[in-house]
Amino acid sequence: MTVDDYVEQASEIFVLSDSFFRIRELIDDETTTIDDIAEVILLDPALTASVLKLSNSPFFNYPGKIDTISKAVLVLGITEVYNLVIAYFTTEAFKNIEAAQAYLDTFWIRCVDCALLMKYLGSTLGIAHSERLFILGLLHNLGELVVHQVDPVKQFDCESNDINLLPWVQQQNILGFTLGECSAGLLKEWQLPYSIFSAIRDQDLEDLNQYPVETQLLYIAKRVMSKIQIFKDQDISYSDLISEELLTELCIDNAMLDNAVAYCDLERITLLGILNPNAVMLY
Repeated sequence: MTVDDYVEQASEIFVLSDSFFRIRELIDDETTTIDDIAEVILLDPALTASVLKLSNSPFFNYPGKIDTISKAVLVLGITEVYNLVIAYFTTEAFKNIEAAQAYLDTFWIRCVDCALLMKYLGSTLGIAHSERLFILGLLHNLGELVVHQVDPVKQFDCESNDINLLPWVQQQNILGFTLGECSAGLLKEWQLPYSIFSAIRDQDLEDLNQYPVETQLLYIAKRVMSKIQIFKDQDISYSDLISEELLTELCIDNAMLDNAVAYCDLERITLLGILNPNAVMLY
């Protein structure tokens, strides 16, 4: 099966809510007001609760209380609220996947870690609106759930905690494509912005000198996440997984990566508690 075959099957199983597409249409419409967006979000109580919880979490660090959707849009901006909407509906789309709960909990922990690492690195490097980067980390590996649903045996075969056979290399060997490419295919099918699925598609390329900083940071955050989650019981360094040239180019050193991991450890439970409460039990 090709990556397109997997995406085609997945797009029939994992479907975004009509509310998501309505919100996207409003955001694309220049005549839309804050109240128009808030009105549609309020039609879904679970979405409303999720957006307000995330808006008031340390993730955004807003000094005041955000108690209405209109205020969330006003304070955080339309793009940030749209990212929260994407996060909510994406996790909802995969809630009925046929998979063991323990497996899903581990999957979402890794995604949340990658999202937090992205946010920290972007903020530390002074990238404007660094919160938007978290959506790349959160969605970077949805292709794993796609393959798991269609062919769980192959998904299992793609797993590797061997530092000499990295998971994304094993995926290419087994499937003929990476799970990042599969993730991007599904996100493109869902008509998410190009800036999201293109960075996710290219996350496993080794030479990223000519690629946007979002793609470069996802490459780094994913590998840091792999160090603390997939290779956590092994004595490896960042340089075993990440190109020194890229780190130097972005002015990232080991101390910054250590601080990113510490931030991740501090905020993981809060974000998991909102996006996937079951996974909190692992901590």
